[in-house]
Formats: sequence, structure tokens, C-alpha cells
Amino acid sequence: MSPVPPKDVQEAAARAVRWIEDGKAGKNFTDTGRRRAHQLADGDDVSEQVVKKMHAYFARHSVDKDADGFKHGTDGFPSPGRVAWDAWGGDPGERWANSQVDG
Repeated sequence: MSPVPPKDVQEAAARAVRWIEDGKAGKNFTDTGRRRAHQLADGDDVSEQVVKKMHAYFARHSVDKDADGFKHGTDGFPSPGRVAWDAWGGDPGERWANSQVDG
């Protein structure tokens, strides 16, 4: 059975969906990111393969947290990098994916 993303992961992804709809994702935002945001926001089951992809995404993109517009209250918020981060479940998604892969 595939795990269901926790509520805080769903909420981060739902925020990303709103930002995507508001045009804040940037021109290079991928269809994969768009699909992942909807999957997580909807609380759909997540396969082990997807959890591993989430784990890999966060490992690659943790440096994005230092960029302009990533943090609330900074210029350019939300940056396309922040939109993408939340599309994959944000900080709660990172913790959850890590616990699924490492745990």
C-alpha cells in the first residue's frame, strides 16, 4: 500500500498550486512539478518510487533555500524556486520523504 502524504505536506503543495495558478512558478516550471503539486495537494497515495524522487529532489535543491525570494517577507517572495519547493511538499515534504527513505 502506498503512503498518503501528511496534512502539512498537502497544505504546502496546495499553496504551490495557488502560486502556480497565479503565475508565480516562472517560465521554466516543469509539468512534473505541476503534477506533483496536484498529487500531494489532493492527498493522493504516493508510490515508493515517488517518495524516492521527492527525497532526491530535496537533496538536490536544498541550496535553493538560500536564494532571494525563498523566505516569506523577502523581496521576490515567492520565487520560482520556492514555488517548486512547495510543489514537492515544502519543508514538511522533505522531512516526510527523508523519514520514508531513511527510516
